[in-house]
Amino acid sequence: MELVNIFVRSIFIENMIFAYFLGMCSYLAVSKKVNTAVGLGIAVIFVLAVTIPINYLLENYLLKSGALAWMSPKLAKVDLGFLSFIMFIAVIAAVVQLVEMAVEKFSPALYSSLGIFLPLIAVNCSILGGALFMQEKDFPSLGQATVYAVGSGVGWALAIVAIAAIREKLRYSNIPAPLRGLGIAFILTGLMGIAFLSFSGIKI
Repeated sequence: MELVNIFVRSIFIENMIFAYFLGMCSYLAVSKKVNTAVGLGIAVIFVLAVTIPINYLLENYLLKSGALAWMSPKLAKVDLGFLSFIMFIAVIAAVVQLVEMAVEKFSPALYSSLGIFLPLIAVNCSILGGALFMQEKDFPSLGQATVYAVGSGVGWALAIVAIAAIREKLRYSNIPAPLRGLGIAFILTGLMGIAFLSFSGIKI
């Protein structure tokens, strides 16, 4: 039940886009077509699902105070927490590089559509934000951290696919010229954020 709670909260209540507005640059730039949004959403899910568990292991068995006690009792007082940012970013950059090579090899059309925003996943604040939230929440097990990672990725993907679907329909709408493009996208994002805020009252 706790895993379901973490999964649902990370998708709806603590959504990376609508609750924290993380990863907005990719969200706004790649949400013009549903196909492209789905591709980037899957890539973000994969990167979060891989990097957060790895960073969880690094945090709990290498970086935080007392994490090295499993190696030797003499190292129990060692605190490498100051290396968290560097280690988290290094893991994220490595995984994103692998994803970029895989997408380029197996789906050149998607690679071309995503353009610069695929390698920019490495500096997408929602990816680093997921690792830092994992650190803040201090999950007691790797399983919970992994479920949180997948849920956060699904929530981000849901947000970008939803806005892409709406923006595709808006092409046929009579929108005032000053609001076309990013203007109406910001308004829709705010409205969707308010809508997702209603999930915060759910008790699981």
